[in-house]
Amino acid sequence: MDGLEVIPPAIKEKIDHEVDGLKFTKNFRSATAEEWFLFLPSYRDPQSGGAAGKAIIHYDLYGNRDIYINTTIIFDDPELYISTLHSLVYAIADEIVNRLVGYADTLLSVHAGENSYQAVYRSSEK
Repeated sequence: MDGLEVIPPAIKEKIDHEVDGLKFTKNFRSATAEEWFLFLPSYRDPQSGGAAGKAIIHYDLYGNRDIYINTTIIFDDPELYISTLHSLVYAIADEIVNRLVGYADTLLSVHAGENSYQAVYRSSEK
């Protein structure tokens, strides 16, 4: 036995395809927030046919380093709400945080139907 396969090969292939094709467009910026449209190769907003979702990042530029950045990711394509795609949604959200927020301490909220979740990203122990 070669080991435990946690993510099925078909989902792993889908993750690689979507993460490799992930694109962003900044829609809005203020002194304390940014909003980014998220484009994925296989997913779209069903009403507009555009971005599959958006990321909203709230900064506390005037606070101290112990304050978390609040990041909200909202997926609009209902296909991403299907529970069997949880690994895909998680991998895409993780990549979004890595690219847009980097190593900052982050409170993440992902809205994707049944695949919604919350997470905490910490850059180091304090």
